[in-house]
Amino acid sequence: MESKPDLKKNPTTVERKSEREVVVTRTFDAPARIVFAAWTTPELFMRWWAPKSIGVPLLSCDMDVRTGGTYRLEFGQDASNSMAFFGKYLDVIPNARLVWTNEESEDGSVTTVTFEEKDGKTLLVVHEVYPSKEALDANSGAEGGLPEQFEQLDELLLTLGAGEA
Repeated sequence: MESKPDLKKNPTTVERKSEREVVVTRTFDAPARIVFAAWTTPELFMRWWAPKSIGVPLLSCDMDVRTGGTYRLEFGQDASNSMAFFGKYLDVIPNARLVWTNEESEDGSVTTVTFEEKDGKTLLVVHEVYPSKEALDANSGAEGGLPEQFEQLDELLLTLGAGEA
């Protein structure tokens, strides 16, 4: 009998560091290069980014993952009823760091994601800085989806063979 891996063994922590900052951390049982690919390859990103529980699929994902490049994500039931999230990459260091802007509103954050590999596992840290306390308060539900999203990422990483030696 094949046992299913326990996807809850690596908890996601969400911590408000200041009135303008949120930090989310999670360890993944995969090398940094595979976790980084899941964040930067549109076909992979689309398989895990939208929390299934909210029922709003990711319709399209355009990414030019390089310093100065742009991204655009469209969510919704169909193209006529979609929401767009977009911005630009401020810093890209393959397998180590991504920094991007969230430009869909003036209250958008700057997001930094770091990938730190140790013994074949990756410590992922998502650090968001908002322009004001009010902006963070208005967007404070967004990081609430990350634990579910990260469980979906765990599942994807397993299909990519990340759990194998």
